[in-house]
Amino acid sequence: MGKAYSESVVRLRAGLASLPGVGEKTAERLAYHIVRLSTEEALELAQAIRDVKQNLRQCSVCSLLSESDPCPICSDGRRDRTVVCVVEDSPDVAVIEQSGSYGGLYHVLGGRLAPLDGIEPEDLTVDRLLERVRQGEIKEVILATNPDREGDATALFVRDALRGLPVKVTALARGVPSGSHLEYANAAILADALEGRRELKQ
Repeated sequence: MGKAYSESVVRLRAGLASLPGVGEKTAERLAYHIVRLSTEEALELAQAIRDVKQNLRQCSVCSLLSESDPCPICSDGRRDRTVVCVVEDSPDVAVIEQSGSYGGLYHVLGGRLAPLDGIEPEDLTVDRLLERVRQGEIKEVILATNPDREGDATALFVRDALRGLPVKVTALARGVPSGSHLEYANAAILADALEGRRELKQ
């Protein structure tokens, strides 16, 4: 990188470029946008990042990232505690909640099977899900992994892990386009996918 860039801007740009979906040009634009912010605005942004890292933790029940433990969803007595929707990551919970079509609990796997990226079954929270099911209150587990190759492989692994336990296992209907991610699905599509979920053979 040329000498026109100060060392602090170089570090900022490199940090931004490490974010998913942010290329070099976008990182450069974002870096100089931050440079042009007032000191107060920039420090508010920095404080927001610090607060997220310091305050968020995994819910000890469902593994959702939350500022409280148990998380607000697990603590809500109005939720249907007999149904658990299994998702890959915390953003998927936010998307489903925004659809307004689901009133049960969740279980966050913390990722999906991707051996080429070093993510193996033991890196997911499947054992914690099995413990929850064995407690007996859960009657249905909805597999809501992303409809792509890794997501389907993860759903198959979870289904096999649940085999023999007294619980119905269902999956989202294919209203969510194959190869996409839940976070890009709109509320109507998610509502239809939840409503039309199908039972999987155990």
